[in-house]
Amino acid sequence: MVGVPLQPTERVRLREVLDMHRVRHTDRMRAVIQRAKRASVTVDGEIVGEIGEGLCVLVGVTHDDTADQAVKLAEKLWKLRIFTDDEGNMNRSAADVDGQVLIISQFTLYGDARKGNRPSFMAAARPEQAEPLVEAVASKLGDLGAVVATGRFGADMQVDLINDGPVTIVIDI
Repeated sequence: MVGVPLQPTERVRLREVLDMHRVRHTDRMRAVIQRAKRASVTVDGEIVGEIGEGLCVLVGVTHDDTADQAVKLAEKLWKLRIFTDDEGNMNRSAADVDGQVLIISQFTLYGDARKGNRPSFMAAARPEQAEPLVEAVASKLGDLGAVVATGRFGADMQVDLINDGPVTIVIDI
């Protein structure tokens, strides 16, 4: 059916579906969550953050993000049920399994490569805005009872990870 024009109602429906799935770069804190057997972050040859079993989380901040969103993200991370129970179902959270959490800031989560071959990072928040919000996520997780490690904001970091499953979830809060 190549080349067959869509009827007006089909065009409207297609537009609605595309709008539902369009990435909105201006209104949500973003996290890439990986269930890990272990993970660490190295800067200049020194391990600056390391965890055992738990979550390795890359956090991206955009211009309109707030401290409330940072708190919501931390709560979501702590309660997200992506660890397996005795029956093999993803039914346990990091809180349930005493999972540790490694938080790593990553502005490139807001990279936009729709035009050309070089991504634009215009949707990423400036460091002076992003750093306190990434720190707020880590701090809230600690308040909730997590053992938290972090990368070093703004540094060239090497991340070593054994992804368990693999399980990788992307969320926008």
